[in-house]
Amino acid sequence: MQLFVLNIDKKLILPVLLVFFSFFYLSAQSGFRLISDKDYHTVKFRLISNLIVLPVEINGVELSFILDTGVNRPILFDLTSADSLKLENTETIYIRGLGEGEAIKAYRTRGNVMKVRGGVVNENEDLYLILDQYINFAPRLGIPIHGIIGFELFRDFVVEINYSRKRIRFYRPGTYKHKKCRRCETLPLDIIHNKPYLKADVDLNGRKGVEVKLLIDSGSSDALWIFEKENEGLITPKKHFEDFLGRGLSGSIYGDRARVEKLKIGKFELPETKVAFPDSISIQHLQNLNERDGSLGAEVLRRFNVTFDYHGKKITLRKNRYFKEAFKYNMSGIELQHNGIRVVKELESGIRRGQSGNSGNEGVSIRLDRLLKYTLHPAFEIAEIRQGSPAFLAGLRTGDVILSVNGKSTYRYSLPEVTEMLNVKEGKKIRLEVDRKDKVLKFSFELKKML
Repeated sequence: MQLFVLNIDKKLILPVLLVFFSFFYLSAQSGFRLISDKDYHTVKFRLISNLIVLPVEINGVELSFILDTGVNRPILFDLTSADSLKLENTETIYIRGLGEGEAIKAYRTRGNVMKVRGGVVNENEDLYLILDQYINFAPRLGIPIHGIIGFELFRDFVVEINYSRKRIRFYRPGTYKHKKCRRCETLPLDIIHNKPYLKADVDLNGRKGVEVKLLIDSGSSDALWIFEKENEGLITPKKHFEDFLGRGLSGSIYGDRARVEKLKIGKFELPETKVAFPDSISIQHLQNLNERDGSLGAEVLRRFNVTFDYHGKKITLRKNRYFKEAFKYNMSGIELQHNGIRVVKELESGIRRGQSGNSGNEGVSIRLDRLLKYTLHPAFEIAEIRQGSPAFLAGLRTGDVILSVNGKSTYRYSLPEVTEMLNVKEGKKIRLEVDRKDKVLKFSFELKKML
């Protein structure tokens, strides 16, 4: 067994879910290719918390992967629902990520067959497996997520992402023709250490047009991250609030949340864009820190239909129906996750039929019964709660399981739907019924707009 020690830019930002790895090449890869003779292959994806979730098959087992422009190698980190997956030729590595903790153990496995919904294949893929139970997207997204894939797909194809139609197309390089349109703009793309970067401008602290170089990170559900650099005018605005930004491989990540007055990408302008400033301790192990000023996440990217052309070193943005949506912060202070299951007791109607007891008047008697039905549903647990938020001041705490929101039983809804109920509009009164250590408690508060 061979041992490697790798420093990895890895953040599992939950709930923000900012994700990026930095692996260097250890061996040559055969690469991805189209199975058919067509010039492109189309795949439908799910868009959850701004993240693209693709159906990916590994060694014959279908799994779900996040498409992440910031990841260098395919990563597996949750195989609880894929016990039949066989991985061979493994060796141990150690990974250090963001946060204050120690490096964690991972495994590299070679020679795997990887397919993206039947049309794109790599028959000799290296994968990295992390067995740490904390590296798991499923509780915060509400669906099983088994891994992350990124650079190799963008390296081997021109990738066209249509966020509006939730469709992605992989084109053979050289066959894709860039289109000109009024709503589009093609910008230069820098590829550094296998990651895409572009330049943008921000209006910040009264200064207009401050140039920033940003990693494009489709694996982050947040909008914008900026690293504080006082000599460049990149300073946290006075109007901000402290927050838990997520959990990295090596521990929790904290920082400040604020807004930039304007984010400008080419000719496109996005006013009042959300921004996070991670603290220095959280990013102390971040590689190539001097090569960029922050990251551009999927909450901005989904406002465009995007074409990545790594070969031509350019990116094309076309604004879509999400472009004018306002950037909203969490107004309740609650971040939810799935944590186990709970038993729900329901009443349902049942019909019993029988013959009438009067022999002189034969007929059928019908009786309606109320029957009890017990079903299992995911438990929506408060994973994080912001200090000083409306929910916190009302008395809610981490670990509380939300049973109902404004009289609506949560088991009838998905995790994103319940999250939306908790962030409807400013001033909305929220009434919650929660289970706290087998006691049912009631709370109420009003949603408060942040910043």
